[in-house]
Amino acid sequence: MKKIASVIMVLLIVSIASIKTYAQISIGISVNIAPPVLPTYTQPPCPVDGYLWTPGYWAYDQDGGYYWVPGVWVSPPSPGYLWTPGYWGYNGTVYVYHEGYWGRHIGFYGGVNYGYGYTGSGYVGGRWAGNSFQYNTAVVNVNKTVVHNTYINKTVINNVTVNNNSFNGPGGVTAKPGPQERAAEKEKHVQPTSDQITHRQVAGKDKSQFARNNNGHPATAAMNKVNGSRFRPEGNRSQAPVRANAAANSAHNGNAAPSADNSANSHSPARRTNVAAVNNGAARPAAQHSNRAPRRQAPAPREEKLHGERQR
Repeated sequence: MKKIASVIMVLLIVSIASIKTYAQISIGISVNIAPPVLPTYTQPPCPVDGYLWTPGYWAYDQDGGYYWVPGVWVSPPSPGYLWTPGYWGYNGTVYVYHEGYWGRHIGFYGGVNYGYGYTGSGYVGGRWAGNSFQYNTAVVNVNKTVVHNTYINKTVINNVTVNNNSFNGPGGVTAKPGPQERAAEKEKHVQPTSDQITHRQVAGKDKSQFARNNNGHPATAAMNKVNGSRFRPEGNRSQAPVRANAAANSAHNGNAAPSADNSANSHSPARRTNVAAVNNGAARPAAQHSNRAPRRQAPAPREEKLHGERQR
């Protein structure tokens, strides 16, 4: 009986741990204040053949408010999978975050134009050819010394200037999911990888990434990989911040030294200066950052189970 009780206890602990991990993905944070506009930044080159770009986004911490999670190249969970970015949605009362996910097709991500292939609907930065990913260098930046599966398709570039709103709903982007996006939502999904979760957690420990400290302009806008090199909005490498968390600090020690050059971008296409605001390569006006009235202090958020949450 004792052995049976021990087995049941172990299974219960594992079950609770699994529920907790899934809850971090499936429960949306709802707040009463909109996320800042998307900052503009230059995409670092893809460092490893097969990595996919996941755009930066504003996450929320109940104590510190909004903080920027840098855009980063990551390894997909399996060949053939694409990343549907998360997005903030406003229902007229609160702003709720819808978590991103991996799937065979791109689902709805609020119509938010994250740039570098994520134009608000679908993804035009690359495609799978069997187990190999091919990169459209008309849209994304790759290091051609290590990445050779490339092609150029300039027809996907739309030179229409758009705003850099960071949420869907009244006052933001008014896009609705199309038939293909609705179909993608019904497919099998895979939650963010452990690397992606770690990446967000590290960003949440960096006080300089919080909007209340950087006025919506984070110093680390993008990274070439999780725990890799940090890049400033203009594309230069930045110094890794000193962290109280020893493990996180150790993970970044190899990139602590700032670099005056931009050698990592030597194989990149023409520099983009308004990248998060790009509509497939078309820069948004920098004036977008000053078009909004100052936001009021966010009240304490509440966590709630999203209605109709996607099955992943």
